[in-house]
Amino acid sequence: MPIKPPETVAAVDLGSNSFHMIVCSLNDGTVQTIDRLKEMVRLASGLDADNFLDEATQNRALACLERFGQRIRHFPSGSVRIVGTNTLRTASNAAEFLLKAEQALNHPIHIISGIEEARLIYLGVAYSLSSNASLRLVMDIGGGSTEYIIGTGITPKEKESLHMGCVSVSNAFFKDGKLSKSAFNQATLFAEQKLEPYQRKFQRKNWDEAIGASGSLRSIARVLLAKNWSNNGITWQGLEKLVAHINQCAHINDLNLPDLETDRLPVFVGGVAIVYATFKSLGISQMTVADGALREGLIQDLLGRIYNHDMRSVTVLSVAERYRTDKKHAARIKQTMNVMLAQLGDNCAWASDENCCQFLDWAADVHEIGMDIAHSQYHKHSAYIIENGDLAGFSKQDQILLSTIIRSHRRKLSKSSFSDLPLPWNTRALNLTLVLRLAVVLHRNRHEYELPDFTISIQKTKIDLQFPTLWLSQSPLTHADLIQEADYLKSAGIQLEFA
Repeated sequence: MPIKPPETVAAVDLGSNSFHMIVCSLNDGTVQTIDRLKEMVRLASGLDADNFLDEATQNRALACLERFGQRIRHFPSGSVRIVGTNTLRTASNAAEFLLKAEQALNHPIHIISGIEEARLIYLGVAYSLSSNASLRLVMDIGGGSTEYIIGTGITPKEKESLHMGCVSVSNAFFKDGKLSKSAFNQATLFAEQKLEPYQRKFQRKNWDEAIGASGSLRSIARVLLAKNWSNNGITWQGLEKLVAHINQCAHINDLNLPDLETDRLPVFVGGVAIVYATFKSLGISQMTVADGALREGLIQDLLGRIYNHDMRSVTVLSVAERYRTDKKHAARIKQTMNVMLAQLGDNCAWASDENCCQFLDWAADVHEIGMDIAHSQYHKHSAYIIENGDLAGFSKQDQILLSTIIRSHRRKLSKSSFSDLPLPWNTRALNLTLVLRLAVVLHRNRHEYELPDFTISIQKTKIDLQFPTLWLSQSPLTHADLIQEADYLKSAGIQLEFA
């Protein structure tokens, strides 16, 4: 019976400057925003030289998340998407902070790569626009990173995430709010250097219109309009007037710019420097600012998961195609795993969990991609690609989970590989791996014929497989493979019995 979609969904963006939450009602696939929350947390300001997130910043962030949690804590599982971006990608003690943050929100938090952040930003912008431009450049300035995307419709084609943001640039070049023409020139040059390797890819001739997304770009557009320096979003002429004004001031408190929020003031000039460098480097003359951004993209991505259009499944099929895997062999393995899961589901909750089944299917599809690199130790090559690739739709935690299952699907098995996975995967992933291992062993000869009816049970550290009478004696290679598999599992403290 199909699962009924939730009536309300939410997305939370734990950015390096601001934390954002959006809550939407969901009716027949149509979303309507019913609540928005935003707090300036300035997470990036809490990083020291060793990328350690200080306690004061953590406490400020957790206080915000406690407030957010009051709104979404009781939402059902699968109806909330929460992601961390640049600062949580960078912080050396991010894992410690995430444990507390997840308790405050009562939902898992996923760290996404800069490229995945760019994809989601573009998705949020695309769904908020009515423009039909064939190609658009989208730019988003966060606290610690800036994303550039070229896309058409709802499809991003080029994506980059650069390690510079309004908080990090402001902290580096405008310490304690001090301003000077020299400091602004240095900040602009820094941003231009970051952009230099991608200048050719994103220059003006490669797109039809420029769209900005983020608080920094919205603030700049409002200031230009209020000062009558531009009546058409952000323009090059307007930017030059704003930069000239900034260079006449000695401190951010001297800026006296209308429509600039007080909480935006400490990071405003860093954002202006990034925008000014971008306009110069890419030849932009005018940029429109959109309402949509990362959180709206998260909502659209969540809808895909709810209505069986999960981007992760699309990505897995694309990776399998790219590395020329044996699709028929993967299908046979999946069919056998489904037989096992159906039997195990009565006694093992994980065997009937939709997420568990989904990760097992993905593992079957891509567990052999490493063969395109080398047949020897191919499972390690497969795991490396999955863990380190830019996989659309996947968080870093998703990739590590899938990589761990794949790396452990043959040869030596180490239980310690699973202990560092987040809950509940630190216990479930081992069982998923055992199911994949057995399915791979039973199809090691890669023949087309169907397996006979068999039974399987898993009780803690004991696996029992039962085949029809005489089948094993008539299948000596499979029998030998199972004996070898039993030896591998025994070394990990797992008993495999078969008859």
